[in-house]
Amino acid sequence: MTQLNPQQLAAVKLVDCPLLVLAGAGSGKTRVITEKIAYLIKQGLPARHITAVTFTNKAAREMQSRVAKLLDKQQARGLRVSTFHALGLEIIRKEHKTLGYKPGLSLYDEEDKVKLLKNLIVHSKSDCDAEQVEQYANQIGQWKNAFVTAKQAGSTSIAEQKATAQLYADYIRSLKAYNAVDFDDLILLPVLLFQQHPAVLEKWQNTIRYLLVDEYQDTNLTQYELVKLLAGNLGRFTVVGDDDQSIYAWRGAQPENLSQLQKDFPRLQVIKLEQNYRSTGRILKVANQLIANNPHTYEKKLWSELGYGDPLRVLSHKDEITEAQQMVAELIHHKFKSGGRYRDYAILYRGNHQSRLFERGLRENNIPYFISGSTSFFAYSEIKDILAYLRLLVNPDDNTAFLRIINTPRRELGPSTLEKLSAYANQRQISLLSACNEMGLGQIVSSKSQIRLQKFYDWIMNAAQQVEQHEPFKIIAAMIVEIGYENWLRENAKTIESAERKMKNVHELIDWLKRIANKDPAQEKALDEVIANIMLMDILERNQEEESGDQVSLMTLHSAKGLEFQHVLLVGMEENILPHQNTLESDEQNGSNGIEEERRLAYVGITRAQRTLTFSYCTHRKKYGDIMECQPSRFLGELPEDDLEWVNKKQLPADVVKERGKTNLQNLRAMLS
Repeated sequence: MTQLNPQQLAAVKLVDCPLLVLAGAGSGKTRVITEKIAYLIKQGLPARHITAVTFTNKAAREMQSRVAKLLDKQQARGLRVSTFHALGLEIIRKEHKTLGYKPGLSLYDEEDKVKLLKNLIVHSKSDCDAEQVEQYANQIGQWKNAFVTAKQAGSTSIAEQKATAQLYADYIRSLKAYNAVDFDDLILLPVLLFQQHPAVLEKWQNTIRYLLVDEYQDTNLTQYELVKLLAGNLGRFTVVGDDDQSIYAWRGAQPENLSQLQKDFPRLQVIKLEQNYRSTGRILKVANQLIANNPHTYEKKLWSELGYGDPLRVLSHKDEITEAQQMVAELIHHKFKSGGRYRDYAILYRGNHQSRLFERGLRENNIPYFISGSTSFFAYSEIKDILAYLRLLVNPDDNTAFLRIINTPRRELGPSTLEKLSAYANQRQISLLSACNEMGLGQIVSSKSQIRLQKFYDWIMNAAQQVEQHEPFKIIAAMIVEIGYENWLRENAKTIESAERKMKNVHELIDWLKRIANKDPAQEKALDEVIANIMLMDILERNQEEESGDQVSLMTLHSAKGLEFQHVLLVGMEENILPHQNTLESDEQNGSNGIEEERRLAYVGITRAQRTLTFSYCTHRKKYGDIMECQPSRFLGELPEDDLEWVNKKQLPADVVKERGKTNLQNLRAMLS
């Protein structure tokens, strides 16, 4: 701890009252959390009574890795470092009886959720429109994140929301019938559980005697309630956050939770971390001036000992095609001049659609690049198929899993048969798999179809029994062979190589599940627990980050949060892009303050840069087939003029032009060789 600055050290050592650490970008917040965990343990609090939560698996892994360097295995034994949702899942699994669930819970992702809602609309007398199912799914998610139950939603006086509220209630009932929860339930259900069962809450408060929360500004109302309940009246917690980096209002994040702490915990202490270890002084000066235009409950100002640094460059372009070409040329020129690596560069933009032209420019110049948000391992169809089989083995009530695999591989059960099965199951209020085993089904489906459905039911139930009684992964491997999955892949894949690659992914999945189950020899995990954790990992890492290697990073400003790069190119700095048109229109119609969040997005982009930062905007851009005139972003006008270099406003000196031409020629020769 001798290397901590005074504010960091004070944050680590303050343990006898609730603490809010306002940690500016690049100020070492993760270090404070990990050092505090080590400090608490060395002060005599057993690791098993400490829980640290954050929002992504990546952040949780980073935290665990750092703690491991500060403590030996014995000291860290029992320490809980996880995401909010993984903690929620653990609580639900351990308290499933009190919540009225059976073991082997299924976790529904967004796709499962939409399918279930669509099924409810089609098979009930709902006033909802099946074409708008994604809007209903989004509204239900917003209600859960804002701690609004189905009963509370149903009391609305807004006519348009009454039908959605009824769908919400039907959806909750169906999830319970299928022994399933969705992603948002992982926070909502523990909060309801703790509110309704004080003895269970007391048990968990005795288990978690100190709580640390990372990225606190990203918490929604339900997450705040969970923190408040676990912390209890004594407020045994440290939360670390930065209201200037709150950029997730669209998924329920409430930066107001920072000021709410003071009201709910009068003994709250506030420590500010303002020394930045990432960026030059000029970048921080520009960031400070921009974000000063937002209202603040707590004022803070970032500073650095890394020198003042170069001016921030602003380039204008006649259109988006020229912007992409010239920014790629800028990157090439800077890299050859500085002798850096491709991985030192990031091109940041407001929306994913902006990446296409930059991709083309990088490809044409043979520059390796990595796009954040590339396909997750879990998104591959073969992985979804096998996981659906496993989900059904551990939870026979999982209708979504049933529908995915009933004809994968084909079992000669047509859409008509499945529709009749679904109608029968809905009428009887049982799961689809259970309906396959009912004599009454023979009255509405053909005898051949009934035999096939009964055969599938018997096979699944037998496999589930085998998995429970014997070595599960041997049974699973045999099951994949038995259904002829590899042959089915060969029949349906475009090439043999594609089928082989898919099968290799299946083997990789099974090996990985086996490793997770056997990770701790002293406590081997049951298959249902492994599957639940895998489904949670899938949801949290749907846009997983991969190691980018020596490649230029292309990503949205939202994806860039938490990352840093030597050199940042922030493109599309125009009105209606940053700030976004939807935000401006919403502010105009509803009098909301979305512009503040857009300013925070720009702030996040600026504070990703360590050494250099270049802004780019277009004077004209193609929109809906027409060429539209564009205005530079208002945020550029809020930056200190003395620290900006408006490149296009002055002619470059002849020697600079000559040097750039020489560099580009060298680059061309290097690529040709």
